[in-house]
Amino acid sequence: MKIVFIGSGNLATHLSVALKKSGNDIVQIFSKSIENAKLLASKLDAEPVDNIKSIRSEADLYIFSVKDDALLEVVKSMPLTGGIWVHTSGSLPMNLLSQYKSDGYGVFYPLQTFSKSREVDFRNIPIFIEGDSCHTENVLESIAKLISGSVRVLDCDKRLYLHLAAVFANNFSNHTYLLASEILNHHDIPFDVLKPLIRETAAKVMEMDPKSAQTGPAIRYDEKIIQKHIDLIKDNETKEIYKLLSKSINKHSK
Repeated sequence: MKIVFIGSGNLATHLSVALKKSGNDIVQIFSKSIENAKLLASKLDAEPVDNIKSIRSEADLYIFSVKDDALLEVVKSMPLTGGIWVHTSGSLPMNLLSQYKSDGYGVFYPLQTFSKSREVDFRNIPIFIEGDSCHTENVLESIAKLISGSVRVLDCDKRLYLHLAAVFANNFSNHTYLLASEILNHHDIPFDVLKPLIRETAAKVMEMDPKSAQTGPAIRYDEKIIQKHIDLIKDNETKEIYKLLSKSINKHSK
């Protein structure tokens, strides 16, 4: 299958490489930065382009992998083509593409956090698809199954809730790691000392439900310890985060 990527960021990098390895032909990489397009295209034997009007019209699949707030602008500029158009957003509707393509459009959403410098195994990454027709969904499903062992059809409404849950599970938890690292840095303690705890916390929810895995002073709402921690925090915003999370943990533990 001939595939064009519109975008060259973290997700586009990993997804294009995985699709290439599974036997697909990545024919073009578009990016507003020609250097970024060249960097990714060089890994895929693809043509780099920075003019969206230069995108070929004969590909089978066009994957829009750009920031959510840039997607509509990019789609508006896209020349008419054949094939199927998909975006990779967890929070935007499939029908956003229908304004510019009458049929053959959908969503191809891998649920994972991606960084260019870190390898991922797509076989373990769930992919959620949606199409404007049974034919489109069948095509997307067959492509997704080439790289992933978990492929599901999910409509826009449910996908939005999935994305919300993923923000809590990934983005917010990582932010608390940042807050923890700042506390340690201020007192010359290396962040590495927390890594065994972080690994065990993640491992527990692979075997237990999150409610059963929860521990700490907030479950029993140990006010003396909680207040001592609050007094140690200098930043008012971080104090509020600590208070809100402690109250939420206590509420959900009952």
